[in-house]
Amino acid sequence: MNPRISHQKTAAMTLTEVLTVIAVLLVLAVIAYLSFAKNEARLINCYNNLRAGESAFWIWAGDNNEKFVMELSTNQGGAREPLMLGKVSEAFLVMSNEFCTPKVLFCPTDSRIWATNWGQFDNQHLSYFIGIDATYNTNLTDASMTKFLFGDRNLTSEVGADKGILQLSADKTAGWTTELHNKRGNICLANGEVLKLNDSNLRVALQATGLATNRLAIP
Repeated sequence: MNPRISHQKTAAMTLTEVLTVIAVLLVLAVIAYLSFAKNEARLINCYNNLRAGESAFWIWAGDNNEKFVMELSTNQGGAREPLMLGKVSEAFLVMSNEFCTPKVLFCPTDSRIWATNWGQFDNQHLSYFIGIDATYNTNLTDASMTKFLFGDRNLTSEVGADKGILQLSADKTAGWTTELHNKRGNICLANGEVLKLNDSNLRVALQATGLATNRLAIP
């Protein structure tokens, strides 16, 4: 049997075509890098918001019998009852003098609109949860100071939030949504440390709190 001979010529790319492909790939790489850099800058900006907010929590506690706002009831000047109903903005309004501006409570990646003044501030102008179980302690190395103070609201669990309260444990159902930082987020601990976390790091941080369940008031 005679072998079949193909008369079709193999088309090779011209130099112009090769250069065009390289140019397109370079443009795509630059776009991807700029997008990544923009997201990282926003994550850092959000991180800095939490660092500033940590000071506000501590200053307020220093003026209120060494208690965080979630540790005191409304008749003691705190905001525990509103927080238990998921009214997170009420707690920040109590601390408005310490925060100075509501803009620091808004993550730059949030699709919500930030409030220009405290008069228009509510849950829909807020990017951060408050940890209901966080307690004030001047001993920063105490185990209780690893509890979640506040942080990015894009947290989720298998059950989800009930009346604004999200309960998180260190199991595999605790994680981040894609809403703010795309499966990542920032959390400030009661000791003032701010953590940048992915899903697995989040579960480690939850376990370190020593709580079977962490209750978070989500706006």
